[in-house]
Amino acid sequence: MNRYGIIDRPVVTDKSTALREAHNQYIFVADPRANRSEIKKAIEETLKVKVEKVRIVNVLGKTKRLNRFIGKRPDWKKALVTLKKGEKLALFDA
Repeated sequence: MNRYGIIDRPVVTDKSTALREAHNQYIFVADPRANRSEIKKAIEETLKVKVEKVRIVNVLGKTKRLNRFIGKRPDWKKALVTLKKGEKLALFDA
């Protein structure tokens, strides 16, 4: 797996912003096949920061209905990345 394909995009919500400000944690959408060590290595190499801890959550897609048709949103993996003291991501400070 290529390191640029492991991390898809950051999650920017009210809760993720509060985690970033209070605990220096950032949330990303990751490839569902990636594990903790691959996510940590990808973040450190692509964003040039030191990672302290990575927690991952498999988020199940919701079942949605449109009239008589039933569908399902895709499952995805959430990566909560805690950076070491003094580290910041310039991506969010702009």
